[in-house]
Amino acid sequence: MHNTSIFSARLLFRVLISVIVPLTAWATDVKDFGAKGDGKIDDTDAIRKAIIHAKDGLLEFPKGSYRITETLEIDLAEVGTLGISGKGGSARIVMAGAGPALRIVGSHDKGSALPASVKPITWEKERMPTVTAIEIIGAHAEADGIALVNTFMPVLTGVLIRDVRYGIHLLSRNRNVLIDACHIYHARGVGIYLDDVNIHQMIVSDSHISYCQQGGIKVRGGEIRNFQITGNDIEYNCDPEGEVSADIWVDCSQGGSVREGTIVGNTIQAIHSPDGANIRFTGVPGNADKIGLWSISDNHIGNQAVNIHLDHCRGITVTGNTFMRGYDRHVKIVDSKNILINNNLFDHNDDYYTSQVDAPGGISIDRANHITLNDNIIDGTGYGNETDGGAVVIANSQMVTVRGSHIYNARYNGIRIAHSTHVQVTDCLIDGKADPEMAAGIVLNGDCAYTVIRQNQVGKGKDGAIVNHAQGVVIEHNQVVSGD
Repeated sequence: MHNTSIFSARLLFRVLISVIVPLTAWATDVKDFGAKGDGKIDDTDAIRKAIIHAKDGLLEFPKGSYRITETLEIDLAEVGTLGISGKGGSARIVMAGAGPALRIVGSHDKGSALPASVKPITWEKERMPTVTAIEIIGAHAEADGIALVNTFMPVLTGVLIRDVRYGIHLLSRNRNVLIDACHIYHARGVGIYLDDVNIHQMIVSDSHISYCQQGGIKVRGGEIRNFQITGNDIEYNCDPEGEVSADIWVDCSQGGSVREGTIVGNTIQAIHSPDGANIRFTGVPGNADKIGLWSISDNHIGNQAVNIHLDHCRGITVTGNTFMRGYDRHVKIVDSKNILINNNLFDHNDDYYTSQVDAPGGISIDRANHITLNDNIIDGTGYGNETDGGAVVIANSQMVTVRGSHIYNARYNGIRIAHSTHVQVTDCLIDGKADPEMAAGIVLNGDCAYTVIRQNQVGKGKDGAIVNHAQGVVIEHNQVVSGD
């Protein structure tokens, strides 16, 4: 009996040791290297020591507030593949200096995602650095959250970054970037900033990106391919008193190319800011080829000067979205081609349009070609004035179709076509509203050669149903509705 008890005790001890020792040795605890986590002591040097000694691959911040005054640089070639964890989100890094709190640097500065281009050191020591379950807060005017430089397969998940300049700053060259289930909140600059960077394969998903004054997600130049923005809440990313911004802004006005992307299943809304946009693509002046092959689908988009602004781009589909409150316009297309605006709902729910709200909305197409505007419902919209405004305005363009759409409660005009050729308006239902009275259902001016207005049901405005001051237009088989 005595021997049995001894055996049982020894067995229990071995089991406990086998469980406890791996748990305690599994991660490198920053407090073991002198970090206090009290929010007062400067923990920069202590955490740097912990990074150097994190040989087991995980650097852990126990519950606490870790104040640092300089960037914590993780050179993956030196320290090896590393994960950083805040122990279930209970830890906070307070960046009280300029620059990013964490700067993760790899050596994938020339390779692509092709297996043959990946160097052995990348697989051995650098692939898939992770940051998870931690908060980063800025306590300096130029404090940033996380910078990624020349990394391969980085993963950021469950991270809260707030009160910084840039939340996540991508620089130089990165590949296969995953940002998931993160909160980027109240940045003085941009939430997720692709800053003249070369990136192929990047996904931002299931995250909240809000109250960032210079934009939620911004691309400035660089070379971007395969960029997916899905399932996020992207809101209030503007400063009504500051710089022009957008919730999502792809800006190639100074060069670069950004192609092959999706914006799908997001809520993208804001408050009105001067010249602001929910989604803005700004291409290279005089060249529409550098931004393209994007799908904008199944989003809720609203509450900005312009909901979607496409300038010098091509190959964009806008389908299945719901739009609300474009203070200037819902969609503005300029100097672009091969654009589909199909199967969307532009709604005017009176619950959102109080007497204090003046958000006329509408769609404008200017100096564009090969545009389809089909199977949309467009309710209660119309920017501009009776002379040149309307729910849909097509100017100085060619090869445009408007088909199978409901345009009603239109302000000024239902559809206005000016100096545009090869335009077809077919199978639409167009009607006005009593106050203010619609001027005309369809009005045409200037040279509109090879334009066809056919088989529409058109409400009669105070100037008529179809008012044609243009040349080269075929008008046939339409039904005029008096509105009585």
